[in-house]
Amino acid sequence: GDLLPADGVLIQGNDLKIDESALTGESDHVRKSLDKDPLLLSGTHVMEGSGRMVVTAVGVNSQSGIIFTLLGATGDDEDDGKDRKG
Repeated sequence: GDLLPADGVLIQGNDLKIDESALTGESDHVRKSLDKDPLLLSGTHVMEGSGRMVVTAVGVNSQSGIIFTLLGATGDDEDDGKDRKG
């Protein structure tokens, strides 16, 4: 499945099922539709169907970006290992 690179709201979809296990830990695929659960989150994978979305957040402002920031996994390491001994 395609990886969603940004958060967004579904505006058009055709039998869309998303794997949100990377964010929720839930292994079941989630059915997305315009009238029920239209939010699509970055870091999740499209498993079935197709759709279009309006992007609402990218990078550190997306749900996965917020999680990575809270975990301290931003990629901006103050200690780059150069001063490390042993």
